[in-house]
Amino acid sequence: MSVPSSAIESVLIENRVFPPSDAMVKCARISGMAAYNALCAQAGGDYEGFWATLARENLAWSKPFTKTLDESNAPFYKWFEDGELNASANCLDRHMGTPVENKTAIIFEADDGAVAKVTYKELLARVGQFANALKARGVKKGDRVILYMPMTVEGVIAMQACARLGAIHSVVFGGFSAKALQERIVNIGAVAVITANVQMRGGRAMPLKAVVDEALALGGCEAVKTVLVYQRTKDACNMVAGRDLTFEQALAGQSTTCAPVPVSAEHPLFVLYTSGSTGQPKGVVHCTGGYLLWAKLTMDWTFDLKPEDVFWCTADIGWITGHTYVAYGPLAAGGTQIMFEGVPTYPDAGRFWQMIERHKCSVFYTAPTAVRSLIKASEADPKVHPKRFDLSSLRILGSVGEPINPEAWVWYYKNVGGERCPIVDTWWQTETGGHMINPLPGVTALVPGSCTLPLPGLMISIVDEMGHEMPNGSGGMLVIKRPWPSMVRTIWNDPERFKKSYFPEELGGKTYLAGDGAVRSTGEATNGADRGYFRITGRIDDVLNVSGHRMGTMEIESALAAKSDLVAEAAVVGRPDDLTGEAICAFVVLKGGRPTGDEAVRIANELRNWIAKEIGPIAKPKDIRFGDNLPKTRSGKIMRRLLRSIAKGEPITQDVSTLENPQILKQLAEKL
Repeated sequence: MSVPSSAIESVLIENRVFPPSDAMVKCARISGMAAYNALCAQAGGDYEGFWATLARENLAWSKPFTKTLDESNAPFYKWFEDGELNASANCLDRHMGTPVENKTAIIFEADDGAVAKVTYKELLARVGQFANALKARGVKKGDRVILYMPMTVEGVIAMQACARLGAIHSVVFGGFSAKALQERIVNIGAVAVITANVQMRGGRAMPLKAVVDEALALGGCEAVKTVLVYQRTKDACNMVAGRDLTFEQALAGQSTTCAPVPVSAEHPLFVLYTSGSTGQPKGVVHCTGGYLLWAKLTMDWTFDLKPEDVFWCTADIGWITGHTYVAYGPLAAGGTQIMFEGVPTYPDAGRFWQMIERHKCSVFYTAPTAVRSLIKASEADPKVHPKRFDLSSLRILGSVGEPINPEAWVWYYKNVGGERCPIVDTWWQTETGGHMINPLPGVTALVPGSCTLPLPGLMISIVDEMGHEMPNGSGGMLVIKRPWPSMVRTIWNDPERFKKSYFPEELGGKTYLAGDGAVRSTGEATNGADRGYFRITGRIDDVLNVSGHRMGTMEIESALAAKSDLVAEAAVVGRPDDLTGEAICAFVVLKGGRPTGDEAVRIANELRNWIAKEIGPIAKPKDIRFGDNLPKTRSGKIMRRLLRSIAKGEPITQDVSTLENPQILKQLAEKL
């Protein structure tokens, strides 16, 4: 695999460097490049000892571990396996009897602006009561529980309650369709579903319980014996006798004290489904000890979290970012965090800045898509520009979900951070469990658009298809050469897919393939200030990154093909998009011939709605093009590289001599 020269040049021409301030270096947990290098040297000199020390210092163990890393069955690595602990106890119980117990754990702001605060002591009581309610319904250690919840404190309570019992939770984002939900319920063998009647977003109530009912009616969900429903609003919803209970009914009479169940460090904490390059979602398994260690450490290292900080990660708990940096990391670190139910543009695009001002947020972590949309809104309406608000409480900014383009980075740095707040531009994945490559506030000189350097203890490289190291300035595949504690353990019920997806034999079967292309800078453009900095250049497989959400092209193609009354064939690719980073473009061949005019628009809208129903609104293509056929070789292979060029609006410069039907390219280039 090779990286386009344009991607390499974009690294070389970036000549803006922003060193950390002396004040930031002085107060940071990791202070200065020498301290960073010392940690890296410790890991290099005694890899297992490095991680063992961190695990003992940062986690509370009910049974101490004696073995750090088991590599005997690679790539099914195990960390701290003979040790026992409980994730909920590490997030809540360990703070009792300390000043943290009466500290605000969560500041919740609802869609309508109502604010509620919960202390650590209150949160522990609510989690204990909910865990007892689950226990009363027969939920026990090892059982799987699906969550389909709004972005509310109740969602975090439900996740923590599952962890308290040793039950394995799987959170499904509230925007996924009934069919997508049903597939996950069936795949994981859930015994219970936790949901709400509705979720509130942008002033609108959007159904959740109705989607759960539809999913369960699709079949294969017979193991589900319990559905617990949070009444987010007073609106009534369907309740099935004997199966469904409101939270109020389930919690009635339950004690607020529930002893945490000790589990092995390798006991699965959760399964989170992510798109792959095939149509079937992958159930990524994360285990308790290693995952929780990295969630806590990255709160300390990346965000340099201090006792007085107010942290805000804007991600939904349905994604990995909401797991690590809402439900677990901030609580394990004893921090105060903001949770927000709504959207950044309601009631206007000043909502984020209003909330930062109101709650005195000091560490703010959001997605480039949100930043780009707010840049656009600020240009259209000066009243919502961040400079109109008091953002002086901010000291660190973060970016997550996709690479942030340099100009958006600079706008964020200047207009939100006031040119004083370092931006931690984080590269990581669902599978990594937490941050992997990103600046450290008191260490790293920042370069817009670069995620800079790996965190201490992580052995990350760029290689070619044969596993050979690539020199700085040459692109290749991003790989991780040694196991690390928070890594994905397997794919739920599919170990062979796990090995094939992440540890291919071509790389020796023990090297983790991230699926992203990357390049390391030479430092020439910045007088060496960024030598060896990483920059992510995009996916090397058929997975799109739309607003930070991974969508498999095959998954969308399969949904289109399922519209069998209309669609004969379809191919899906991505193209760059100023707002979402990447946009979905679908090329469709219909059974009834190629439509034009209003008919084409009508069918395109019908297909978009169909995909929203099959997968969810986030998977709706931005572009749909119709053709009499797709560009194929004489052997029948679809030439997706040509479709990518068409989607981008680029002239076709590639060799098309192997195409069976080169004339189709002009037809597919026509937009609706």
